[in-house]
Amino acid sequence: MRSKSQAPNGKASHNTEREFGGTLGAVCIPIFLPLTVLFLICASRSPDASLLQWPLPLPSLDQLWDPLAPVLLLGWIALHVLLYLLPVGKVSEGLVLKDGTCLKYPINGFHSLCISGALLMLLLMLEAPLGHVFELMLPLAACATGASFVLSLYLYVCSFWAPPHALALGGNTGNPLYDFFIGRELNPRIGHFDLKYFCELRPGLIGWVVINFAMLMQEVELRGSPSLAMILVNSFQLLYVADALWNEEAVLTTMDIVHDGFGFMLVFGDLTWVPFTYSLQAAYLVEHPQALSPLGVAAIITLNGIGYYIFRKSNSQKNQFRRNPTHPSVARLETIATATGKRLLVSGWWGLVRHPNYLGDLLMALAWSLPCGFSHLLPYFYVIYFTVLLIHREARDEKHCRAKYGLAWDTYCRRVPYRIVPYIY
Repeated sequence: MRSKSQAPNGKASHNTEREFGGTLGAVCIPIFLPLTVLFLICASRSPDASLLQWPLPLPSLDQLWDPLAPVLLLGWIALHVLLYLLPVGKVSEGLVLKDGTCLKYPINGFHSLCISGALLMLLLMLEAPLGHVFELMLPLAACATGASFVLSLYLYVCSFWAPPHALALGGNTGNPLYDFFIGRELNPRIGHFDLKYFCELRPGLIGWVVINFAMLMQEVELRGSPSLAMILVNSFQLLYVADALWNEEAVLTTMDIVHDGFGFMLVFGDLTWVPFTYSLQAAYLVEHPQALSPLGVAAIITLNGIGYYIFRKSNSQKNQFRRNPTHPSVARLETIATATGKRLLVSGWWGLVRHPNYLGDLLMALAWSLPCGFSHLLPYFYVIYFTVLLIHREARDEKHCRAKYGLAWDTYCRRVPYRIVPYIY
């Protein structure tokens, strides 16, 4: 039976359902998101630190350029290209593609993080002015945005040389604006170098913790020592990034890798949005220092610990079940059979809510913002944004699973009625 996304001649249909607002979203989001990044950086530096400032504190053109910024950005990306190519760590296979093949991926992201950390310590010993990154945030964000557009255009053009089976199911609509935004090709590669996999976990994610550390060093230069609030933010977010890279193999089963094409949406998210908005709490603390009580510190650490425990345990259970459902750690869990031959977990963490990993993610996100106090809403932008993102992602996942599993998914939803937060949502 032919799928709805295939025309009679085997080519992709232009009636493919469009997400993120379709053409309108594909036009507005690439304009709105870069402006949002610049606004947030400017707002975090202003005394009011308000999200409701008017006129908006957007930078002038001369503030967006520094000749050092493209050198640092391109050098950072080049470093991680070299680290990606290092013959260390194991090589893992992704899920089976439409043509029945499996791509291979180097699992060496944690090595890249460690080497990056060692280089950072070397620069610190050489008394390099790492805190100067604080002054370069706007030019660096502008350069990263430009690089995102250039890479997205390259991916869009090159996708027309890709075989039909290599195209993403939702990215081949025939609308240039939408396809550029959502991504036509599923796993674009230069030889064996996978561009989407590289961007997903390397320069942007590790760049996030490097920016955080630069903010900490700027605070040291301003006040003589880092604040406890800054140390908490750096530590929590470093743990999160280190965990992602230690469990790098798990990303091979995520929606980003398995389903979404690689276009502007993911490119900009990986290279610009993650490093320059996820580091917002650290940037905020440079200009707005906070004092924390011992009880407050204990409560924040506990909250982050609970969130991390839920996040890690649920993700590990899911990934183990996907890789090897007969493994002793998951073999006794209750499941529901589906028409595809796969089974759905209805016990363990995945019997609590449909996305327990999202619940852990949100608890950690709140713990990252609490060290910034309650004087301004700006440090909580990440929590607000991430809540919207995860609700939207959960809705997309719900749609895909319902189409894929049919009646079995309805049965699962009756058994596990709550989506993210037990008894609430």
